[in-house]
Amino acid sequence: MDARVITPRYSVSPQISAEDLPAIADAGYKTVICNRPDEEVPPSHQAEAIRAAAEAAGLRFELLPLTHQTMTPDNVARQRELYEGCEGPVLAYCASGTRCSVVWALSQAGDMAADDILKKTEAAGYQLDGLRPALESLAGA
Repeated sequence: MDARVITPRYSVSPQISAEDLPAIADAGYKTVICNRPDEEVPPSHQAEAIRAAAEAAGLRFELLPLTHQTMTPDNVARQRELYEGCEGPVLAYCASGTRCSVVWALSQAGDMAADDILKKTEAAGYQLDGLRPALESLAGA
């Protein structure tokens, strides 16, 4: 597991495996959000395999597969609902953590300045400067 903290309540990670879930629980996470479609991974890493391991480790598991085409306003709002509705820190994962960072960044537009959003994602290792126009547009809407 390569958890990268964006905020104290929201971290992102590249793909995790079922074997990672006990360490994720031990690290204090309460919920795991899968943003990776099953079509991208072998059966051992698909959502239901990770869900079973997460629940066995005492974690809540949520599934919101995202692609470029499904990064819609509704899914951005849904991701925010998922992590804000948790009782503790959340670990969201996808292939590299980028999609999880992008969906978080878009969900913060209007609540945080674009500079602050981009500093947080950059500090976690995700350079999302290309999102600035979208963040500023959403903030002005």
